[in-house]
This record gives sequence, structure tokens and C-alpha cells, in this order.
Amino acid sequence: MQLRTRLPEATFTGLGGAEMSDAGQQRIVRAEDVAHMGFTEVVRYAPYIYTQYRKLVASIRRNRPDVAILIDFPEVNFRLARRLKRIGVPVLWFVSPQLWAWKRGRLRLVQRYVDRMMVIFPFEAPFYRARGVDAEFVGHPLAALPLPTIAREAYATQHGLDLARQWIALLPGSRMSETHKNLPRMLQTAALLSLEMQRRCQYLLPVASTIDMAWIKEEIAACYAAENKDKPGAVVLPRIVLVPDAREALRHARASVVASGTATVQALTIGNPFVVVYRVSALTFALAKRLVRYPAEIPAQPDADGNLPIAMPNLIAGRRIVPELLNRRFTAAALAATLRPLLNETPARQEMIAALAEARSKLLPTPAETGQPADPIRRVADTVVELLQSTPIDALRSASSSV
Repeated sequence: MQLRTRLPEATFTGLGGAEMSDAGQQRIVRAEDVAHMGFTEVVRYAPYIYTQYRKLVASIRRNRPDVAILIDFPEVNFRLARRLKRIGVPVLWFVSPQLWAWKRGRLRLVQRYVDRMMVIFPFEAPFYRARGVDAEFVGHPLAALPLPTIAREAYATQHGLDLARQWIALLPGSRMSETHKNLPRMLQTAALLSLEMQRRCQYLLPVASTIDMAWIKEEIAACYAAENKDKPGAVVLPRIVLVPDAREALRHARASVVASGTATVQALTIGNPFVVVYRVSALTFALAKRLVRYPAEIPAQPDADGNLPIAMPNLIAGRRIVPELLNRRFTAAALAATLRPLLNETPARQEMIAALAEARSKLLPTPAETGQPADPIRRVADTVVELLQSTPIDALRSASSSV
């Protein structure tokens, strides 16, 4: 919307999500159709992703953009960056691919084809600058958002919640494949805690816009059916309250269980104590463990199993401030044991809240660094306009954006 305000005659085309479409983008490819996570998962969908990529390239050939904004999504955007630079289109990349974690050989592609790298985590700018890339830390957009304002009482009324109970938020992921893998153990944990705590907890499950509401209800029913298959009625089945907004749920939850990804940054910016969980295929996990290596800009120590931290709050903090339960460690018993100290007024809870606040303060550049209040999206828009003004073009015909 920043660019639409500044460049009212511009058109926006490319690859994007539903929100981009709502903002006026003419979507050539839908982001939700090509977003997959994990090594084996990407391989499985590679033919379809490549078909969509060819469609995007054909659109660029027909209507050459004046500037390209590439956002994350390295599987497609590295190829696009090469093609765009060959035809003289300036390339700005917003939200860096995680080259600092793995596939560092792709740095040469950034050096060659990306004019500006706009990064959202504080350790990324020094990493890129030390390697000859024009990079700027603009801050994380989530950190610039105000906290949800709805009061706890109003939230309880809106969603039929009991104010006397503790609320626990469950965030299994924004993709159906993630939810399918992560949700069963979250629900097993909810059942275990409900039995132990005599139903003193209620559970909030924010449903991402990418998840079909009917499907998530079927998944919950299937999980409970599986739990009671051998011992009907033996498992306490707590009510799961489906809610539309993750930030509101995190704001009012006592603690949360969050699948690794952007949601961990949401929890960090809200300041809600949480546990990070994730499940991928055994092959994906083994490959990640073998390939992920952090540079000197990210101090990170492996755990007892040799796993480096993956949760972004831990990387931002430079130490483990939130627990991570990954793959075989992600069990209902382990998750319940890790959650319990966060539900009561314990030193562990207070230490985590303080550590989250400290890490959150690192998510935006200071006014001393920028000369003005931090606004990540405005700064990216500033840079797009700068690129347009410094590039010899006939007119501001179009902008190509890729999410």
C-alpha cells in the first residue's frame, strides 16, 4: 500500500498471496500454490513449482517491469533475479533467504544479481556486508505493529472462553502439511494437561488464512478418534476453540506451543512465553542437521543431540531463550513437561519473559541508526522509489513483486 500511495499510476503483477491480491496485485501465480517447506517436500512438488515459474517468466517477458521486488522464496526468486538482471531490471530483495544457515554458495548469486538486500533480522546485515552485498537492516514488520487492543474480557465473550481458566494457544503452522504433522501431538498434550489440571485450561487454535476451516475441524476430529481408538472414553478431550487471529490469541494466552517459523516471531513480539515444536520427514531432519551451519555473526551452540537452534528468537538472542522440541523430542509427555513451568509464576516463566523482551528490542533499528522512527515497510518503499529514480526508464509503467 505504501507504493500504491506513492506511485498511483503503477501496476503490480507477479507472484503473491491473498493479501497482495487484496492490495491490488494482479497475481500471475498464487503463493499458496507453490509454498512448501522441507527438502523432500520441495522435491515432491518441484514439477508443479517449475510450471508456475515458467508462467511467471512468460509474464515478465510480455510486460517488462521497471523494478522487481523479490520477497523470500529462494527456490523461485534466485532464478527470477538472474533473468531480471539480464534484461536490465533493478532487483530489490526483501526478507533474505536463509543463506546464513545453509546453501551459502548461493551468495554469489546475491552478489551478482541483487541490487539491494533489505533484511529483517539484525544479524543479517553484517553477514551480507562482510561478503560484499549492499544490505540494510530495516527491521521486522511484525515488531512495528501495535499490540492487539482487545481486552481479555471482550476476547472471552467473543470466543466463549472462561475467564477463570488458563488459556494455552496452539499454533501448528500456516500450511496444511505442517498442521497435519504438528497438530496431533499438540492435541495429545492438551489432553494430557487437561487430565492433570482437572480441566483448568482452555485451548486456542488460530486458523491461518491458508487453512480451510472445515479441514482443520476434520483434523481435530481425526486426532481425537485416533486417541480413543483402543480405549474409548479413556482420553480427556478438551475443547479446542478456533480463532481467526494469532496475535490476539498470543496476547491473551498464558503460554503457547508454536511451530517453528514466522509464528515464533509473532510470539516474540507479543512477549508470550512459548515452546517451539516441529516435525518434518526423517530425511529432511537428517539433511538439515548435516547442512545447517551458522556464521560468526550468529553465536549458536548445539544441544546434547548435536542440534543447532532453529527458532528465530534463539538466533536473535544469540542463546537459547525458548525450548525447542524437534522431531523425536516432540512428544506429548515432553511438551507437557516443558509447558508446565510456563503456566505458573515460576522463575523459568519470568526469565523467559525478560529474555523475550530483550530479544524483541533487537527487531527494529534504533532512531539513531535510521534518523527516524523505524518503519520497515516504509523503508523498503523508499528504496524502491530510489531505484526507480536512479534507473533510466521511460515511465513508471509497472512493478513486479514476488512473495
